[in-house]
Amino acid sequence: MMIRTAMRMTEGIDMDTPDGDDVVTYEVITGVALVTMNRPRYRNAQNSVMTYALDAAFQRAVADDDVKVIVLAGAGEHFSAGHDIGTPGRDHDVSYDNRAVLWWDHVDKPGGDQRFAREMEVYLGMCRRWREIPKPTIAMVHGACVAGGLMLAWVCDLIVAAEDAFFSDPVVRMGIPGVEYFAHPWVLGPRFAKEILYTGDRFSARRAYEIGMVSRVIPRSQLRHETLSLATRIATMPPFGLALTKRAVNQCEDHMGLRNGMDAVFGLHHFAHAHNAEIGIGSLGGMDAKAMAAAPSHQESTSDA
Repeated sequence: MMIRTAMRMTEGIDMDTPDGDDVVTYEVITGVALVTMNRPRYRNAQNSVMTYALDAAFQRAVADDDVKVIVLAGAGEHFSAGHDIGTPGRDHDVSYDNRAVLWWDHVDKPGGDQRFAREMEVYLGMCRRWREIPKPTIAMVHGACVAGGLMLAWVCDLIVAAEDAFFSDPVVRMGIPGVEYFAHPWVLGPRFAKEILYTGDRFSARRAYEIGMVSRVIPRSQLRHETLSLATRIATMPPFGLALTKRAVNQCEDHMGLRNGMDAVFGLHHFAHAHNAEIGIGSLGGMDAKAMAAAPSHQESTSDA
């Protein structure tokens, strides 16, 4: 059984986009909810419209007892190129109703107050909210998974990657110590985390598998089939047992410092934004989407290359 719908309306946000498409699509396939980011023209860059459409899709999947597992995917050639910092649909100045944190609206707030309020809600807060989804989640990654794209993949329980997938967090080029959901030392290990942050380099799906970040590496042509097959297998397990198991592992990660570390780094992240603004180069360190895309980045070689 397959059910296809599209997610356009989220409370408090105008969902019209220059893409002319629904920013998130939703399918149910034999007990698996397939949630797909759908801004392929912009490599699925995440604006607030997409964030809240994703949240609505996840809420729908959690509330549906027939859905046992959730798969997150990206339409087009890439999973996600990260946060929207320059498309015509960028909506950083649009008001919304907070769902992840209880804080005031960022619109019309000055300086760091605006950035802190928005990023605590749409970036860090939403990712933490989605990490706690009580159903198993799988990121199905192909092409680019960059910066904010990493955050979306990392909140999922498993990551199945196509052979063409690549990963990076290049925001140190902006003078900022990594993306808001700072899971790097826990997901990558301290030394490799420093390497990819210091260089801004990409790393391959195979390398991600070697360090334990990725669960499986699959030929691109088989990615959907293999990911849904894995999801279907997991869906046969007792739902409450899965929910408790997920909570157990997440709690152990938090006892190992994940949540507290993230809180500390979020402060450094915003200190970097404020420093950039104070010295007159803008909160993003003088970088925009074109400059970030044009910056040199090397693909590291895997150990068996």
